[in-house]
Amino acid sequence: MSDNYLLEKHNFKMQKKYGQNFLTDVRIPSRIADGCTDFDVTDGKRADSLILEVGPGAGILTKELAKRFTKVLAVEIDEELIPVLADSLAGYDNITVINKDVMKVELAPLLAEHRNIDGKKLPVSVCANLPYYITTPVLMKLLEEYGEFSFITVMVQKEVARRLCAKPATDEYGAITAAIGLYGKATKLFDVSAGNFNPKPKVDSSVVKISLYEPAKYTDEQIEKTSKVIKSAFSMRRKTLVNTLLGLCAPGFDTKEKLSDLVTEMFGKPTVRGEELSTEQFVALAQRLFG
Repeated sequence: MSDNYLLEKHNFKMQKKYGQNFLTDVRIPSRIADGCTDFDVTDGKRADSLILEVGPGAGILTKELAKRFTKVLAVEIDEELIPVLADSLAGYDNITVINKDVMKVELAPLLAEHRNIDGKKLPVSVCANLPYYITTPVLMKLLEEYGEFSFITVMVQKEVARRLCAKPATDEYGAITAAIGLYGKATKLFDVSAGNFNPKPKVDSSVVKISLYEPAKYTDEQIEKTSKVIKSAFSMRRKTLVNTLLGLCAPGFDTKEKLSDLVTEMFGKPTVRGEELSTEQFVALAQRLFG
C-alpha cells in the first residue's frame, strides 16, 4: 500500500503547525538509510544499532531504516499519524512508535529503555527528516542532551545544510556551525529537490550526516564554556569579537582594552569577528576567558 493511500484511508489532514512535507519518491529514503551505514543489507542481515527517528511521518523512511538496523524507535508528535504508521509498519517487528514531542522528551531514560536487547546495549544513532521550522532546536537538543550518539543524519533545508557544513570566514558560517564542531563533523551527503515532497516546499533540501567524535573531543566543561562564547560572538554578527564578548564579563577581561589585548594576542588583530574563528579557536578562547 502506498503512503498516499494510507493517508487517504485514515482521512489524514496535514497540519501546517507541524511543518509536514512527506517524501513521495521511495528512492530517496533508501538513499538516506544507505547513508547511515556501510552495512550490506542484501543478505537480510541488519546493523546492530538502535536508530532514533524524529518525525517518521507516514513511515516511508522508517521502513528503510528497519531493513538496515536492529531496532528503530520513531517519535511522532502528530497523534493523527499514529494509526497511519500502525498500518504502514505492520509488517515490521523491530519498530516502536511513540506519540510524543521530541522537544519535551528526556532522551537518556527513553533511549536506555529501548537500546537494551537480550542484555546487550546497542549503539544509538539518529536519522530524521526534520521540519524546517524546528531544525536547529532539535539538532541542539540531540547534541546537548545525549552524548552517546554515533551519528546524526538529517534531511534539512538546503540553506541550513550549507550552514551546518560551512567553513570559517564564509557567509554561511555561524553559531550552529561552530557549535556542531564541539560534538562532531558535518558532511553533506546529497541534495533532494522540492519536487520529491507532498506538499511541495518552496525550497530544496539536503541530507547531512554529523559524525560524532568517539571518544568525545571536548569535556562537558569545555563545551559549556565554549558554547557561551560562541553564542555571544554571534549575537551581533557584524560586530567585532571584542565588542560581542564584553557582555560575558569574564573574570580579568571585563574591559574593552583587556579583551582587545587578548584577541590581538590570540588572533593577530583586534578587529577579528566571530565568523572568522574555527571551533578549535573558540575552545582556546573560552579557556583563556574562563580558565
